[in-house]
Amino acid sequence: MQVLTSSADLKSSQSQRNRIQVEELVSELRDRLKHVWDGGSSEAVALHRKRGKLLAHQRISSLIDPNTPWLELSPLAAWGIYENQVPSAGIITGIGYVSGRPCVIVANDATVKGGTYFPLTIKKHLRAQEIAMQNRLPAIYLVDSGGVFLPKQAEVFADKEHFGRIFYNQARMSAIGIHQVAVVMGMCTAGGAYVPAMCDENIIVKGTGKIYLAGPPLVRAATGEEVTAEALGGADLHTRLSGVSDHLAENEQEALERCRDAIGYLGRARFPPTRDADPLAPLYPESDLYSLIPSSSQQPMDIREIIARLVDGSRFQEFKSRYGTSLVCGFAHWMGHRVGILANSSALFAESALKGAHFVQLCNQRRLPLIFLQNVPGFMVGKRYEEQGIIKAGAKMVQTVATAKVPKFTIMIGVSHGAGNYAMCGRAYNPRFVFGWPNARTSVMGGQQAANVLVTIKQQQLAKRGKRLSDDEIRQQTESVLTQYDIETSAYYSTARLWDDGILDPIETRSTLGFCLDIAYQSPRTDHRQPVYRW
Repeated sequence: MQVLTSSADLKSSQSQRNRIQVEELVSELRDRLKHVWDGGSSEAVALHRKRGKLLAHQRISSLIDPNTPWLELSPLAAWGIYENQVPSAGIITGIGYVSGRPCVIVANDATVKGGTYFPLTIKKHLRAQEIAMQNRLPAIYLVDSGGVFLPKQAEVFADKEHFGRIFYNQARMSAIGIHQVAVVMGMCTAGGAYVPAMCDENIIVKGTGKIYLAGPPLVRAATGEEVTAEALGGADLHTRLSGVSDHLAENEQEALERCRDAIGYLGRARFPPTRDADPLAPLYPESDLYSLIPSSSQQPMDIREIIARLVDGSRFQEFKSRYGTSLVCGFAHWMGHRVGILANSSALFAESALKGAHFVQLCNQRRLPLIFLQNVPGFMVGKRYEEQGIIKAGAKMVQTVATAKVPKFTIMIGVSHGAGNYAMCGRAYNPRFVFGWPNARTSVMGGQQAANVLVTIKQQQLAKRGKRLSDDEIRQQTESVLTQYDIETSAYYSTARLWDDGILDPIETRSTLGFCLDIAYQSPRTDHRQPVYRW
């Protein structure tokens, strides 16, 4: 296999500027992650601990196997939304090893608005269930929630992807043999009571665990009955009388141990999977990425230099290297797994789209997972390219990406604009995981292009009435659009809304995606090969 040779001058002034900028971006990322790690307010945390309860991250740390990977998903969900009062959307989700088996873990954070569900809390919970279904992973729910956040009830209750979808997914997961275990460590009220009830097994903690459809205030208002929370839905009631819970635990540590036992008795896990080769470190340090990521999205990115720092042994067998050169395709090993890689060096042309479609078909035929490294300003526009059938070629690439049945993974390493996002397997194309780098920018088009388009439209509207925009008005409108796009295209805007599964420090890309490739091997591998067409 070909070995990529680096020719990057990492000591140049531009490389130094790149490194300074990326280090600042990574420092900002770490600060924000530290901020949300603390959960709710200091008062809420103190009250939680006073009740003898572990914090959400502490529960997860006690549950997963020591010294094993933990991949937290969307830790910056809801960043800058809900007045920034709902860190991590009030719920911790991720993948970790429990009793030697990788599991999806969903943990309510009761220090954040009592663990109640906001719209993005639901979206994050559903995304975790989707990952469990796609990869056939057991799901563990660490429940400590007051149910839906009532002031947002119109946004969380009745629609297809609202609160009820959680229980619908639980039923579907059970039907395809995905094991689910709940640990009730606090409140579990109203519709949320169905989370433990629909699991294979559930454990409830004595004293703090409560399960009921309506709490004492609502029962009193609805029926006039006076009853305590413990008598209404405590651990004794549900393990001795109702049978809603299967196991009684004296404290949280015992409950987590019982959960580990439940996972341990699922049978022999097919994990870790057999890799195609032993992982081999790249020839060049991953820290070089800081110097290779352009400090401006207007500057080109040498994608082969990036790949050389990510794949095993920096070995990359390029496909059609002289054709459709704005898209780089090739075969490699990533942490021991054989993969196909598609990466952008500039906009997609008709030739690069056809090349991409051909390459995706090859990987689908050979059952190779696909990795998309997105730095795509979109498809090329203009009369010449329309004559060449850019739409037709783009549709072929979009179609092959959409119908490829091998696991797909996407990393936003730069810009991602327009239909280029779709062709390179954006969120809408159902990749197993999507991550972004802190420099990533995602939007329907670049900010300057959007400003120019909107100014042009406004000028045309005014011209019909015999008017025109002044230079000052053009400047003001342009600046307004650029400011809006600067906010709405940022990596934090995207991750806050769960358009990805989290922002990565670039030097964590190789190991994180290697873990995700391991995870993907849990799902059944069916015969899904199709003919390969040379478009």
